Amino acid sequence: MSGRAGGKAKPLKAPKKKAVDLDEEDLAYKARLKEEQTKLKEMQQKAAGKGPLVGGGIKKSGKK
Repeated sequence: MSGRAGGKAKPLKAPKKKAVDLDEEDLAYKARLKEEQTKLKEMQQKAAGKGPLVGGGIKKSGKK
């Protein structure tokens, strides 16, 4: 056997991604998504700082 006949085949290169032209509508949509992500992260941080919303859990009566 000569060369790489028995070896591992070399993977093919992926084609390069082409630059996509974005219009104003696409840019506005991406900006809105980014704002929503930042707001969501802020709300998660606020919620994580507080304790449980409902305190006490299951209440049992003293009677048996």
